Amino acid sequence: MPHIPIYQVDAFTDEIFHGNPAAVCQLATWLPTDILQRIAAENFLPETAFFIPTAQSGHYELRWFTPEIEMDLCGHATLATAHVLFNHLGWDMHQLSFHTQSGPLIVSKNNQLLTLDFPSRPPIPATLPPEILKGMGVYPMEVFKARDYILVYHDEDIVRNLRPDRAILDQINLDPGGIIATAKGKKVDFVSRFFTPQASIFEDPVTGSAHCSLIPFWSNLLDKKEMTALQVSPRTGKLYCEDAGDRVLIGGHCKTYLEGNIFVS
Repeated sequence: MPHIPIYQVDAFTDEIFHGNPAAVCQLATWLPTDILQRIAAENFLPETAFFIPTAQSGHYELRWFTPEIEMDLCGHATLATAHVLFNHLGWDMHQLSFHTQSGPLIVSKNNQLLTLDFPSRPPIPATLPPEILKGMGVYPMEVFKARDYILVYHDEDIVRNLRPDRAILDQINLDPGGIIATAKGKKVDFVSRFFTPQASIFEDPVTGSAHCSLIPFWSNLLDKKEMTALQVSPRTGKLYCEDAGDRVLIGGHCKTYLEGNIFVS
């Protein structure tokens, strides 16, 4: 029976059971999209990444699926895929290139730190829909938007203690975006949490792609190019961030949780 190698990796952490879990599936050629989506639904993780090699060494095609939809950009599953290639599949150079819906994405390796080179998505001031305000329960100081709504709060404790009302927020369709709550950090430069209404996994543990907007926002506010960040979900993840103009650099560690095979008839 044909099988697909699968790895489950905790991204943006150096500890098992922390960070954001992603499945990484190695394919020889692309399967039909509906099969990829069904595998992602079966895995029931925040993201499942699928990759295939290209004719050029060190270059791969990469796609990401939540249990419900295909995404245009995902940070933690890209980091997890690079981790698998570097640590399990024998790639011994310091850099990988992924071809994706969001263009070419580079991942570099420095010892055990992996760094994503992603497009910057600077947010602009926005008006907060009343449903989001009601669902979040705490009025932010400022509101911005790029792909996601960004709600800026007064301090870290407010972000940590938010208890969004999912029943209210699930009435909003932000596909494929979400809601970021953020504040200046106590021991890091900034903290955040990420919520996705109508998704099976309501709070994403660590969201690399959200930092495509958070990095330029906080870089401008703090007048810093290099920053550290925590996503303060229950699992928690740490990110090493740099504003590089029209690109952002997002660094983190990964830990392998399991490896095995998927059997698809």
